[in-house]
Amino acid sequence: MGLEIGSIVEGVVTGIAKFGAFIELPDKKVGLVHISEVANEYVNDVNDYLKVQDRVQVKIISIDEKGKIALSIKQTQAPAPREKKFERPRNDRPESGGERFRENRRPQNRYQEARPSGDFRPMRRHVPEVSFEDKLSRFLKDSDERLLDLKRNVESKRGGRGSRRSD
Repeated sequence: MGLEIGSIVEGVVTGIAKFGAFIELPDKKVGLVHISEVANEYVNDVNDYLKVQDRVQVKIISIDEKGKIALSIKQTQAPAPREKKFERPRNDRPESGGERFRENRRPQNRYQEARPSGDFRPMRRHVPEVSFEDKLSRFLKDSDERLLDLKRNVESKRGGRGSRRSD
């Protein structure tokens, strides 16, 4: 019987290390179950889950060119049920009872407004139409002012023009 990736076989634990457990497979070959593949939960110590001479079901994950066999016990088990996180009732479901909370909700920030339906959308501010030429002239004016402020600031740090001392 050849070992194939993805097949599930039974093996015997022959040794335990800090990083995993060595499993002897039916072909007298030995593979390694890494500590991360021992159980569906966090494993701090492999000895808490396995003992030498235990018979275990393992899945063959990979076989590299040197003949090393990677195994998994975790993948042979059913996945652990996930804890369902608490979900708040949604207002659009009639069975949730969320209708009574709808009128008490407030906008989350000042740029949102309440709608009669109870949902919040960003406010649209009325911005008058401005021509491209007006926008461009405003930009040039602002950039000239900023450049002038920057020059003044740099000159004052250097001690330029009128800030020289006369002895």
